[in-house]
Amino acid sequence: MAPPPCPDPAFDAAMIDRFGGLVCGVDEVGRGPWAGPVVTAAVLCEPGLLPVGVADSKALSPAVRERLFAEIVAVATVSVTTASAATIDAINIRAATLAAMRRAVAGLCVAPAAALVDGRDVPPGLRCPGEAVVQGDALSPLIAAASIVAKVVRDRLMVDMAMALPGYGFERHKGYGTPEHAEALTRLGPCAHHRRSFAPVRVALEGLAIAAA
Repeated sequence: MAPPPCPDPAFDAAMIDRFGGLVCGVDEVGRGPWAGPVVTAAVLCEPGLLPVGVADSKALSPAVRERLFAEIVAVATVSVTTASAATIDAINIRAATLAAMRRAVAGLCVAPAAALVDGRDVPPGLRCPGEAVVQGDALSPLIAAASIVAKVVRDRLMVDMAMALPGYGFERHKGYGTPEHAEALTRLGPCAHHRRSFAPVRVALEGLAIAAA
């Protein structure tokens, strides 16, 4: 199988020239799952130091993501933040994601000249100018690196969650909506890490309430 296309370093170089200093890439993983946190990462790196093969995390195998994760954190300044299911339920997934992105950029020990943010939204309150980049993980190596970091961290968190809460299959589906997850949700009911504002979880809760009545 051919390797996935890699974003062009020239994109980041043009942004460095535009903003007059090093920029960071920002991405998230976990907007869609029924359970678990959304994880965001910010990655800042000198030009030319990111490992070969950095690409959209969704296009990479778990083994390749793990290898690239180790190589990224060895050469880059990295900040990772999460927003819990409770936070997502309280303020909605979009607001929770943007707030986590803002905290990820704030957590960098080197102040970036700008933040390149995957998607259409720039988080409010950034410590620097922000630039929304649609399909950024296909265009910017820094955003792609952030997607890899966020994906690996979130997958590890879901495996840990599976060890604490066996039966849901979190180690396999990572909280996403699958038939296995739907069956476990019906059988066991939601746990503390399920997003109760998401329709499948809300329906499961209503079913449990009816059964108990």
